[in-house]
This record gives sequence, C-alpha cells and structure tokens, in this order.
Amino acid sequence: MTNTDFTLTSPLGDLASAGKPLLALTIVWHPERARIGEQFIGATGGDIVELNRFAPAFMHPGGSGLPLGHGGVSRQPLRLARDEHDGVAMTLPASAMVVEVNGQVATGSLYFSAAEVASGQVLSLGRAVVLCLHWMTRLPTLDAVPGLHGVGSAGIGVREQIRMVARTSLPVLLLGETGTGKEIAARAIHALSDRAEAPLVAVNMAALGEPLAATSLFGVAEGAQASREGLFAQADGATLFLDEIGSTPAAMQPMLLRVLEGGDYRPVGAARDRHSSARLIAASDQDLDGAAFNQALLHRLAGFVIRMPPLRARREDIGVLIVELLREQGIEAALPAALVAELAAYDWPGNVRQLAHVLQRAALILGSGATPTLAQLVRSPRPQMQAQPAPAPTQAPATEAPAARRRPSALSDGEVLEAMAANDWNIQAAAGALGISRPSLYKLLEDHPDIRRAETIPEDDIARAMSQCAGDVERCAALLRTPAEALRRRWRLLRPD
Repeated sequence: MTNTDFTLTSPLGDLASAGKPLLALTIVWHPERARIGEQFIGATGGDIVELNRFAPAFMHPGGSGLPLGHGGVSRQPLRLARDEHDGVAMTLPASAMVVEVNGQVATGSLYFSAAEVASGQVLSLGRAVVLCLHWMTRLPTLDAVPGLHGVGSAGIGVREQIRMVARTSLPVLLLGETGTGKEIAARAIHALSDRAEAPLVAVNMAALGEPLAATSLFGVAEGAQASREGLFAQADGATLFLDEIGSTPAAMQPMLLRVLEGGDYRPVGAARDRHSSARLIAASDQDLDGAAFNQALLHRLAGFVIRMPPLRARREDIGVLIVELLREQGIEAALPAALVAELAAYDWPGNVRQLAHVLQRAALILGSGATPTLAQLVRSPRPQMQAQPAPAPTQAPATEAPAARRRPSALSDGEVLEAMAANDWNIQAAAGALGISRPSLYKLLEDHPDIRRAETIPEDDIARAMSQCAGDVERCAALLRTPAEALRRRWRLLRPD
C-alpha cells in the first residue's frame, strides 16, 4: 500500500470499514495564509512519511496539492514511521533546521503513542511552519455549515450531523463544554432548516427564575396580570433554542415535557390550552443523566444528540479557527509562528470562546510593538505536552484546583463584581472562581446594585458602547457592567443582520 491509496480525492468515504484511522498532517500555520488548513492524508498503517520542503503534497478538499515550499523547511526529510501498534516514530532530518514538538526543541528521535497522536502533536519546522500530526477517521470534504469551521474529523462529524438533522422536525440536544459553539450550532441547524425564513427565538434557562419561567415561556393570558406573549407563541412555526436546559426550574420541567409531547401549553391565567409548532433545540454543558433533571423530559429532548467536541480534541483546527476569528473581529495582526504553536498545544478550558478573547489580547500586545507569549495571554497556561523518546503512558496535565464551594449568601456585592470583572463578564467562569453554581450567580446578579441586566439597558446605550468598543462584546460588557452572553444575545436581537 502506498501513500497515494488514501488521498483527498480517494473514493473511500467510510473509514470505519478500514478498521484503522488515517495518519494526517494539517498545516496549522504557514507564512502564506491561504495554505492554513491544507492537509496531507497518509495510509492506515505501515507506511513512512518523508516530510521536507518538496514533499509530500498538502491540499484543501478539491484543490491542487502543493509541498510546504517555504525556505525555512529543510530539503532533508523528517521521517514519520507508523508501526503495527499505531505508534509513530519521528526521526529528525540531517540538517540545521530547528524542529519543535509541542513548543520544545526536539534533539533526537521521538516516539508518539497512538493515544498521543489522537490528542494531536504540534510540530514546528524552521520556526516558520506549524503542523499538527493527528488521526483522521473521515475524509476531508467541502461541507460548509454557517459559523462552524474546521478540517479535522471532529468538526466534519459535527457538520455532517447538523446537515442530517436540520431539515427534520426532531428536537435536538446539543451537549458540550462551555465555549464549544453550541449556540452557533443551534443557529446553523435553524439556518439549514425549512424554517430558516422564520426567527430563531433564544432564551437562557439559567437566567429564568421559577416565578419568571412560566410567564416567559408560555405567556400571560389577557385579563390576567399584564398580558404578554410567551416564547412558545413567538416561536410558533419557527425554532426555539433553550440554552442551559439543565438549569430549568424543577417545576417547569413537566410543563416543557407536555409541550414536547403534543405542542400544547397553557398561558398563565388562561382557561384553555394553546398550540405551538415550535421546533425545539436545547443545549447544556451539564450532566443531564442525574436524578435532578426530569429523565422523561431528557428522553424527549434527545430526539437527536450532537456532542460538541472541546478544542483540545481538535488541535488540527486551531489554525483555521484563528484565521476565521481574526477575520470576524477585524484584526489584521500577523501572529508569530512560535505563538501559534503555543496556542495549538494549549488545552483551552474555555474552548473557542476563550481562543477568541486571547486573540484580542494578542492583537493589543502586537499593536504596542511587543511579541506576546502564551503566559501573557492566559491566566494559567498548561505545561507543554511532552513527547516521549520511547512508548510510555501519558500523564494527565496538571489542572488548577477548583475554588472551594461557598454559600452564595456569604458573598459580598464587591466579591461578585470583582469576579465578573476578572473573568471578562463571563458567568460560567465567574461562578467557578466564586465557588458557586451558575444559577446561584444569576440570582446574585439580579439583586446586585451595580450590575445591570442586559434586557433593561436602553438600545441607544448599547449601540453607543458597542461603537466605542469597536464591536468587542466583552469590552462592551465591562463598560456597561452586564454579563457578556446576555449582552451578545440582546445585541443580536437589536441588530439581526
């Protein structure tokens, strides 16, 4: 078997039948920005890849193959040999080219276990080109989905699932860590559905206390208090996105189950039921299998489950994501290859959202004429991954101990304000720093004298602040003293285009 048996134009579409994943190299960074995301796909086993300036060919799906080409890459080959255990031995070239692995200079032959390859190994060549060595279980394909970018198997798999379910009426449950793009996935499902011309109605369930939840979701009938239309009525014929579904008040969960089962609900104070044809998408970063969450409701929500992969499980995508995030944020900064290599080797507890914030900080430092390092950009950088000279068990990276649990009533207003400011006005991060649950922090924020609710801030104030902050939601949130996620949702409603 040769390396050309499995290329980007190979007819093999289902790698599961091959029994083993393909060895791949993805360009994470290259002086020619258009090359970022190009890939070389090897075979399923036994082959040797010789990597130099002139070979092998890297390509985007459907494109023409080109070698790395850069003058900083040696003409002499760096050799990658896969063995019968799916480990990969790396032999350095007979040249002066500096080769770094996960941010550290390699001085001899190295060995990556199958598990280490699965976690992605970051290779820097000549301090100019950054590659990721990883497995592929799917062949690259042109399958653009709004807002979701990536060239690795995990990203391809998520996009395939979104396209598969978008045109159905199934409820969808999006699961994944904070910052993995669950709301973006929900918007993509809606955009690709038959309801795309109707609005996507979104609500954060953690922000709805029990008294407010019923009126917000189901509305209030005329003549009973001040009548109002609920979210299920607004989403009739459209899509309703329930973010942080795991924080739904317990009393509301049976009511949600009833709507899911037949579409019927009763507004507060109404004498009869109403019907909604809303298509439901829910999201959570919590374990919903516990007894605290209504399991019958969970089974109904899980008509189709999509698990959003964490960024550390898709290191090969970091270069593509950096390019896209810089474009979205209007940042023209040229990042040093050494910094990109550090970013690619970091574990990203805040995932893509944290990466976006870090790029903003990096741009500010670069704009001052300095060169940023990972330690300057993140609060607690993970120790660099270590490549082993011989097969050895991989040790889990050290992690920061979580804050000790505290009673919300013991926290002062000053502590809450300080935690929000120190964590970019991100509720999840601030709750973790304070040692309380996210719903508990929402309650503290509602009563806080110095923190504003995004929905109560006048539109002109938000527009002025967004203009002053050049569209940077986190900076705007700090200026207005309001949670960033709620502000982002409010701004999207005010400026849907």
